[in-house]
Amino acid sequence: MIRINQLKLPVDHTEEALWAKAAKTLKIPVKEIRSIQIIKQSVDARKKEDIHFTYSIDVEVEKEESVIHKVKSGDIGISEKKEYRFPKPGTEKMASRPVIIGTGPAGLFCGIMLARHGYRPLILERGESVEKRLEAVDLFWKGGRLKPDCNVQFGEGGAGTFSDGKLNTLVKDPLMRNRKVLELFVEFGADPSILYVNKPHIGTDVLGGIVKGMREEIIRLGGEVRFGSPVTDFIMEDNRLQGVVVNEKEQIPAEVLVLAIGHSARDTFEILNKRGVPMEAKAFAVGLRIQHPQESIDRSQYGTGNHPILGPADYKLTHQCANGRGVYTFCMCPGGYVVNASSEEKRLAVNGMSYHKRDGMNANSALIVTVTPEDFGGASPLAGIAYQRRLEEAAFLSGCGKIPVQLYGDFKRNQPSKAFGSVEPAFKGLYEFANIREFLPEYLSESLVEGIEAFDRRIRGFSRPDAILAGVESRTSSPVRIPRNEAFESSIKGLYPCGEGAGYAGGITSAAMDGLKAAEAIASRFERFSL
Repeated sequence: MIRINQLKLPVDHTEEALWAKAAKTLKIPVKEIRSIQIIKQSVDARKKEDIHFTYSIDVEVEKEESVIHKVKSGDIGISEKKEYRFPKPGTEKMASRPVIIGTGPAGLFCGIMLARHGYRPLILERGESVEKRLEAVDLFWKGGRLKPDCNVQFGEGGAGTFSDGKLNTLVKDPLMRNRKVLELFVEFGADPSILYVNKPHIGTDVLGGIVKGMREEIIRLGGEVRFGSPVTDFIMEDNRLQGVVVNEKEQIPAEVLVLAIGHSARDTFEILNKRGVPMEAKAFAVGLRIQHPQESIDRSQYGTGNHPILGPADYKLTHQCANGRGVYTFCMCPGGYVVNASSEEKRLAVNGMSYHKRDGMNANSALIVTVTPEDFGGASPLAGIAYQRRLEEAAFLSGCGKIPVQLYGDFKRNQPSKAFGSVEPAFKGLYEFANIREFLPEYLSESLVEGIEAFDRRIRGFSRPDAILAGVESRTSSPVRIPRNEAFESSIKGLYPCGEGAGYAGGITSAAMDGLKAAEAIASRFERFSL
């Protein structure tokens, strides 16, 4: 196959035009091309009068060597075919099947790889199946009572199920784990375009079916998935894991356990800390969500609103503040909603999500500022969790139990809002006007104001006074890291920390990739498990 990079075409091009451009680039007739595979497609919108797609494609031709010899270009070369490879099984025996805690991306992808290679994993999930979870979350958003073990953070699919399903990652991928993750998503129902678009996403409404399909495949292959099964203790002896306790009474043997608990499993972190599992506090980021009309973002990015082909525009912005802190946007949701993402009673956190079509009227993103152990203090590895909880408790009180909301102009003036401007709110969950600035540390507030003003120089109207702020965005990443060695094992033998909760990922794709790593580590060490 011949790889062509930097192939440019208008956004409204046809498939025939792609083939014609490839043939022209290779200086051959179209009829000599056997097939074309799109490797990467990205949008170049730097010149609004000339927005186009840029492609990397692999082209199969009849006489590859002669074509390469004839065409001299740095953008043309031989494509290196790389494939993901799962390791051969190891030789150690397991007395009991591997156990995975959590059905978020890390746990699910670890589980399906182990199941497909004969390890029959047992997956324990504190929350409910995705079907029941969707019902519980919808009821909560309409004013129902929060279920601490079944909400936006907990339940089958993890927190990513209610996040738009963004699949972009900055993790380097020489072993093709990223590609494998995307291929599995497609296998279970995602649009095949996620294999090549620059910023792939699935959508909250589609993710549920994909997660269910993966669960059913694990069970079909001899694995087991148990819901309503929170791990309430860990059984250890001589620095080695022996088993876990579920629902405070049932003991399950576990000499190999993947800890894919997610970054909101605060009670589990407390149990691990009590049992002496090494952990350390780490930097993370907190802030607010901001909403703008999607059309205004489209006009800024594309020069026109509601682009019929490109769809709703996104953005990614960063700024270094005068106080030395960095402020940046995160988890941007085109055509999306700000959601109540709480998981603990009398504490409130928000997140953003979009459906597959991204056809909501607003764009939203997190505006966050990095905080470090120096900010939240204390020698405990759980100091960051305490910091998050203080902010979430203050947000809950500020909004009287609802999402506290404030217009940017009022936030800047440090006064509560009383009415919306021309930006209409797009929320999942009840909300209440408040003065958010009252419960944020001043170093966060001043950083956010400076950042928003700076971002307005990049996206016109970003600092409009009626942009809607909501808080608090506190669950961006784990405040804890559980150290592991090169074999992905904790100093507690048999314990494999994995994914976002353990501090090794920052999104759906990187968490799923980390799940693959854990599965590979276990499989390369142990024999397949037979009941």
